[in-house]
Amino acid sequence: MTKYIFVTGGVTSSLGKGIIAASLAKLLQARGYRATIQKFDPYINVDPGTLNPYEHGECFVTEDGAETDLDLGHYERFLNTPTSQANNVTTGRVYQYVINKEREGAFLGKTVQVIPHITDEIKRRIRLLGNDNKYDVVITELGGTVGDIESLPYIEAVRQLKWELGNENCIVIHLTLIPYLKAAKELKTKPTQHSVKMLSENGVHPDIIVCRTEEPLYGDLKKKIALFCNVRPEAVIEARDADTIYGVPVEMMLEKLDVISLKLLELPLGTEPELGKWKEFLTKLRYPKSKVTVGLIGKYVELQDAYKSILESLIHAGAMNECKVEVRNIHSEYLTPENAAEKLQNLDAVIVAPGFGSRGIEGKIDAIRYAREEGIPFFGICLGMQMAAVEFARNVLGHNDAHSTEMNADTKNPVIHLMNEQKDILHKGGTMRLGSYKCELQSNSNVAAIYGSTHIEERHRHRYEFNNDYVDAFEKAGMLPVGKNTETGLVEVIELGNHPFFIGTQFHPEYKSTVENPHPLFNAFVKAAKQRQENKKEEAVLSHN
Repeated sequence: MTKYIFVTGGVTSSLGKGIIAASLAKLLQARGYRATIQKFDPYINVDPGTLNPYEHGECFVTEDGAETDLDLGHYERFLNTPTSQANNVTTGRVYQYVINKEREGAFLGKTVQVIPHITDEIKRRIRLLGNDNKYDVVITELGGTVGDIESLPYIEAVRQLKWELGNENCIVIHLTLIPYLKAAKELKTKPTQHSVKMLSENGVHPDIIVCRTEEPLYGDLKKKIALFCNVRPEAVIEARDADTIYGVPVEMMLEKLDVISLKLLELPLGTEPELGKWKEFLTKLRYPKSKVTVGLIGKYVELQDAYKSILESLIHAGAMNECKVEVRNIHSEYLTPENAAEKLQNLDAVIVAPGFGSRGIEGKIDAIRYAREEGIPFFGICLGMQMAAVEFARNVLGHNDAHSTEMNADTKNPVIHLMNEQKDILHKGGTMRLGSYKCELQSNSNVAAIYGSTHIEERHRHRYEFNNDYVDAFEKAGMLPVGKNTETGLVEVIELGNHPFFIGTQFHPEYKSTVENPHPLFNAFVKAAKQRQENKKEEAVLSHN
């Protein structure tokens, strides 16, 4: 039968439960086990699709069109396997399902309560991925921090599952913090003891404790944690701050997190984890041969997690090119035609990020114009591609009022407009074009050469589309619609022929980039940035001579 591992967090949030879960899954996968990860979030939103990125970071989109927590991006990047709707569940979705069943009369007039109705639904969803024996191990990350009122139904569901399935089929990993007090020059275990006590008071006792720490845990401290928290000494795992999240699987392997987990689950250890390709990636990441500077133009740049998948894709592509990609965040709201040169001239490449709404739009357009006119490698993703079309329509085709109807409903030149099927929709949640769609690339295009294929599938998250009434005018002026949806004819990719690298995609390629398979568009983009830098150096040498 499928075995289950639960990852909980204590003391504070943002300790990295998702990275620990992904690292363990990676090690189990490397030992020959079929592993997957799911995330249970305690907030009442049905999904993160309507959340502002400042609230919860980026919204990640799966192949089947689920808008999910950004941790699912980590799961995919580590495991190199796609996730789905079943991999992310929220309190809102659980309650919505139970309330709908109550309205249908499914509970036969019974009083609907947290126990058993809500906890039964949580348990059903926990076991969903393990029902068809597709996976040997399902790892479930429980969002929030132990002690939060929102998390209690999940903790109770775990207690019930451990009771129903048995300790050998169900284990709990508790991630906690061991703070270092500089004044006392001591690591303190008391917060961990209290966190484990709080978890135990709810009927769940951890089998493994993973300790986030800035300083190494010496042997006696591990023994103290084991004694006071009632776990085996080998089940106290040190998780030091890492220079990169991609180093965590190797650190967890050295700490034998996978070994103790398999022993507790009474599973054979299998073969030693084979992480050759992973370690090769880490070597290239840690010891780059060159460096490029990429400007990320967006309106949520203050928050690192808002563009998480883009930043990680640049790391993957940078390692592949043996090049460190330094990202310079540039807030589009403060970009103007007057300061664009000052802010962008020293960059090796520019990405204009996705987003919604009118704030910061003119700054994005100014950045695109500068990159187009100055020959700076440009990559526009979703809204970035749409604004590239608007910029071209204004400054090349001469339609001064060209815009997207998202920002200007009355524009006479709506080069970006709402899909017909979207016009009558009032509810925002889950109503966009979401998930994976097929795209046919022109065989002679730069993008087809980058992919090495004319048939691609990429993930989407948007409502507005390129207006096909403008296709002919764009083509004649040199902006080529080189990728189209095979069923609808909607434009998916545009490129500028006479430019070192100028590509806009309606889809989000960052969602599919992984450590073992960096996305070809990001790889080509970083390569173009390197080439621009080398060209500038050659020009400087020639002018000096």
